[in-house]
Amino acid sequence: MFDNIRVVLSHTTHPGNIGAAARAMKTMGLRHLYLISPRHFPDPQATAMAAGADDILGSAVVCASIDEALQGVAFTVAMTARLRDISIQVRTPREAMPQVVQEAASHPVALLFGTEMSGLTNEEMGRAQLGVNIPANPEFSSLNIAAAVQVTAYELVVAAQSYQPQVRDIVPVPHERMEGLYAHLEKTLFEIGFFTTQNPARLMQRLRRLFARARPEEEEINILRGILTVATEYNARLKKRYSEEHPDVR
Repeated sequence: MFDNIRVVLSHTTHPGNIGAAARAMKTMGLRHLYLISPRHFPDPQATAMAAGADDILGSAVVCASIDEALQGVAFTVAMTARLRDISIQVRTPREAMPQVVQEAASHPVALLFGTEMSGLTNEEMGRAQLGVNIPANPEFSSLNIAAAVQVTAYELVVAAQSYQPQVRDIVPVPHERMEGLYAHLEKTLFEIGFFTTQNPARLMQRLRRLFARARPEEEEINILRGILTVATEYNARLKKRYSEEHPDVR
């Protein structure tokens, strides 16, 4: 199941942290490292800090965006050091990793880590279905990225040792299909005038949280997008009829 788990580091600034994260991954049996726009990579410091995990660095996939890094992923876990006023459900690694193991048994999963200084952005958090917060000293809660990767990977191993296969009735769609739905939904809400009294960014965050809980399947995505298409077409017909009946109104 670990073949289905990728570790994604977003906008890492220090190459040594990439190498140390690769070392942490290899000690726990994880092999797939994805890097979103790292400031320096490849780099001798990354190689030095990898301390023998050169194969992890050599096969690392460098991506230009988070959507590229999450291509094909059906379940994303966002690591966060701070709780936010609007967010997905947040658990500890001990609570969350059994679900990650279950998910990884049937489809690709991503563990998403943010920058050293500020962590993940709200936009990046919105790409995840689950948040994970490592309990730490509230007065000094910021963990080094490699340390966070090590803790998370260890908890994965612990969860895997007690893994019991489950029959899954739901087949979740990959990341890109969900992003297609969100883009279609946002475009439609703009076209029908729903955002005139709403904060678009905040509303889309809430809708992402709703669908993160629902985990729709392919057929359900198709139904939802069909509804959006009909709504857009109906709205366009109403606008056309109104303009024909009121040619002097701009």
